This record gives sequence, structure tokens and C-alpha cells, in this order.
Amino acid sequence: MELESILLPGIETKRPVVIAGPCSAETEEQVMETAMQLSKKGIKIFRAGIWKPRTKPGGFEGIGETGLQWLQEVKKETGMYVTTEVATSKHVESALKAGMDLLWIGARTCANPFAMQEIADALQGVDIPVLVKNPVNPDLELWIGGMERLNNAGIKRLAAIHRGFSSYDKKIYRNLPQWHIPIELRRRIPELPILCDPSHIGGKRELIAPLCQQAMDLGFDGLIVESHCNPDKAWSDASQQITPDVLAYILNLLVIRKEKQTTENLNELRSQIDECDNSLIDILAKRMRISREIGTFKKEHGMTILQTGRYNEILEKRGAQAELCGMSAEFIKIIFEAIHEESVRQQMEIINK
Repeated sequence: MELESILLPGIETKRPVVIAGPCSAETEEQVMETAMQLSKKGIKIFRAGIWKPRTKPGGFEGIGETGLQWLQEVKKETGMYVTTEVATSKHVESALKAGMDLLWIGARTCANPFAMQEIADALQGVDIPVLVKNPVNPDLELWIGGMERLNNAGIKRLAAIHRGFSSYDKKIYRNLPQWHIPIELRRRIPELPILCDPSHIGGKRELIAPLCQQAMDLGFDGLIVESHCNPDKAWSDASQQITPDVLAYILNLLVIRKEKQTTENLNELRSQIDECDNSLIDILAKRMRISREIGTFKKEHGMTILQTGRYNEILEKRGAQAELCGMSAEFIKIIFEAIHEESVRQQMEIINK
């Protein structure tokens, strides 16, 4: 993708860039009070949702275009940049007409290529930063594809927002972080800025601080945090919003580690890692050779490839061994599932010859 800096005039380049404001614009008083408090804390970019996609009908679905007037007032009174979420071409048209400085696209919209193309078409020829949240399901290609549609329409100031991924299982997080996905996004498109949305990942205000720190430790460029002047009375997502005072406290405590510094002292350790990796590959190659010999034996004796009892035994034993060595059983389970998949593939090649 062809990208340019998303930074707006007057926004400092040091990490993190912070975007903050309520989940939803509810009343003019609530928007202005929150914005005034955030402005005093040094926040430069104010966010508020005015069109709110809800899982079920009947909930508060946003104040609508009236909220754009309130955001205009925020801009006029505080000098902050303002942004809101868009999900349709009409939203884009209204937001641009109202002078929004940035736009963001939500997780549900990102999951729909038709919706992303509609928004891309509406933004054709417009120079505005657009932030794209990951789709609700853990699909990196879908996330990248949505941003490519915007880029192809001429949007060069793009950024990604990591807001976690939906899960049927009950977990500590509202949306699972699955940090490896934004890490892979950074590897694939290193010039793309990535922001973290700790509010939607955590779902609880007490999780916001540690999630902000994790994002900084992983080299994220910024944060987009839901902040409300009276979170307990919020009309949507009350449990994940924090006051401007709490946000300022969290930001003041953040440890921002250097991204680019000399790595000479790490060379020896990295050399040891390379050595270990080479040994791992050699061991895996040996294991696959044995797997192929097993495949030959199974073929000669008319046995099925998959021996479920043996596979379960391996997973159970290796998981226990991992925990004794200070690693999680789940980590080893993932590794051995991948090893088993490759072993089965190699045995199938033998049997099908």
C-alpha cells in the first residue's frame, strides 16, 4: 500500500497518539463537558460515535446527524480535532460535510467487503485520515483487504485499530486481544500505524490501564480510549468507559520504551537464538523422516493414518512436560497440533504413492 503520515498539524510525533471521547454522543452537554475535560488533560483528538450499530434492535443506536453539530462545536470551542465512526456512504457524506478531521470504520463494517467498497467509493478523491478497526473475526486478510480498498480509492493516510476479536467462550476480555494478529500486520505492512482500542478489548474499565501498557510494549503507535464525563450514566458501554481524570492518570503512568536503539548487546543472545532455531529445524526434519517411515509401515500393514489414542497421549504428555519447563500447556498444544498436521500430510503422501 502507498501510505503517508496520518498525523494532523499540531499533533506531536511521540508515542502514543491518543484519541479519546465517549462511546456515544448522548447530549450536547455531555459531549461538551467531556471534551472540555479532555482538552484540559492535553488530549488533541476527540472521538464520539453518533451512529451506533447495535447487536439487537431496541438499544440506543446513536443520536444521528445532530451529533455532528456538537462535534463541530467541540472543534470550535476547544480547538481539538474531531472524529466519528462511519458505516455507509451517507455517513461519509454527512461527516465530510460537517468537517470531521478523521474518520474511523468499525469492526462490523470491516467484516463486510461490500460495505468497505461503498465507503471507499464515497471517499474517492478525498484526503482525510481513515482508521480501520479489525473485523470482529480474527481474519488478517479481511482486515488488510478492507484497507487496500480504501488505499485503491486514493486514501493514503491510513491506520489500523486493534480492538480484539469476538469469541463464544467466556473470557476475561470482552474481545480477545490475539496480539499475534496485529504483530503480523506490522510485519506485513511496517509503515502502517497501529492504534490499540483497550476499551473494546477489555470491556471493563479496570483492564484499560494494563492493556494500554501492553500495546506500548508491543510498539503500537497510539491509543483510542472511550472516556466519558460520567461513565456510570453512559447510554452505551458504560462499563468500559473512564473519566478524563482516570485517563490522564493512566497515560502519566505509561512506560514508553524506545523502539529504535542500538542492538549490539543483543547480538550474542540473538546468535544463540539462531543456533536454537537451526537445531529445532534439524530435529523437526528428523521427526518428519520418522513420520514418513511410520507412514510406510502403515501402508504395508493396511493401517489408517490417524491414530487418535496416540495423538491424545502426545498432547497430554507434552503439555505436562511444557509446564514443568516453565511454558504453558496451551502453547505446546498449538505447536504439536501443527507438527501433527505436517506429519499426517507427509504420511498421506507415502500412502497415496
